[in-house]
Amino acid sequence: NHSVETLHATSLHDQSIENDCNKPMAVYKGKYRVKSTRLPNRDYGANGWYFVTICTRNQNSFFGEVIEGQIKLSAIGKIAQQFWAEIPDHFEDVYIDAYVIMPNHIHGIVIIDKSNSPSRDVACNVSTISYEDDVYRARSQMSPKAGSLSVIIRSYKAAVSRWCKTNGYSSFSWQPRFYDHIIRTDGSLDRIREYIVNNPAKWEEDKKLPANLWM
Repeated sequence: NHSVETLHATSLHDQSIENDCNKPMAVYKGKYRVKSTRLPNRDYGANGWYFVTICTRNQNSFFGEVIEGQIKLSAIGKIAQQFWAEIPDHFEDVYIDAYVIMPNHIHGIVIIDKSNSPSRDVACNVSTISYEDDVYRARSQMSPKAGSLSVIIRSYKAAVSRWCKTNGYSSFSWQPRFYDHIIRTDGSLDRIREYIVNNPAKWEEDKKLPANLWM
């Protein structure tokens, strides 16, 4: 069973991951407008373990708050958590490992494990209703067809956004694109899991030093 759920990193200060999530949007757009954040020769549908970070627009704390090292999810945060946990239900050969919903961002490990797909061992960083009826319609936005990491994350973001719009949270929005790090088979998986698990405990420190929000 690939799934490991957590709602609770030490900052590992891996300089290979930039602090793009916390840069002003003008800088973000200026940096990425000329060149795509997706590497042109990389197959993001290939097998691999991906460390993904998704941020809310302007770092707004839509998902809840951290109290005494524990994340207390808002209504939007609970939906963000539920839909993340359900990603494998919508994509064949896709699994999730450790993840955490933070007030203004999500960290998670997504696993693509197709039987006839090559694997990747390369590190890189890129930015890449009634209640029941509402949930059903929002889930339907998560495409069931197997696809690349970008399709998975785009579908997830669309599902959360649709739920928010339908349920009166029209101010909610995501930061464009997302960021991923292909996890090597060199022991870094355990370090990334530790980072994710400890994220809420480090929130007070990290929010004062935005660079710490990234490994």
